[in-house]
Amino acid sequence: MADRVRKVSYCKCEVPTRPGQAAAALGALREAGVDLLAFTGFPLGAGRAQLDFVAASLTGVRRVARREGWRLGRPGKAFLIQGSDRVGAVHQHLARLADARINVTAADAVTAGAGRSGVILWVRPRDYARAARALRAR
Repeated sequence: MADRVRKVSYCKCEVPTRPGQAAAALGALREAGVDLLAFTGFPLGAGRAQLDFVAASLTGVRRVARREGWRLGRPGKAFLIQGSDRVGAVHQHLARLADARINVTAADAVTAGAGRSGVILWVRPRDYARAARALRAR
């Protein structure tokens, strides 16, 4: 199976690093029927964490954020890669970007079972169009 590389949009939100913050946010999105393509969270330091919500349409995320009082950052762009789980699955995409001299600012990769894998990766906004061409993203 050939990998599918998609251009995606995401919103980010800062929250305190207290137990249950991500669960509460994801629960509010679930209750509103927002279907996420990807989610990631990580510490920023000084008692803060960042949650990134990747969705086919950010409308639902924005609606929930307004209702819950979240302060979302400006929407950003990333790439979502879905494909088969095989040796070197992530390497081939990162190598394409390296060959194009594009720096990857962040990447998360997982196996999804049943022979599937997924990757979400970010590049600088100024490199996004060139990265899309290098990755053959749709």
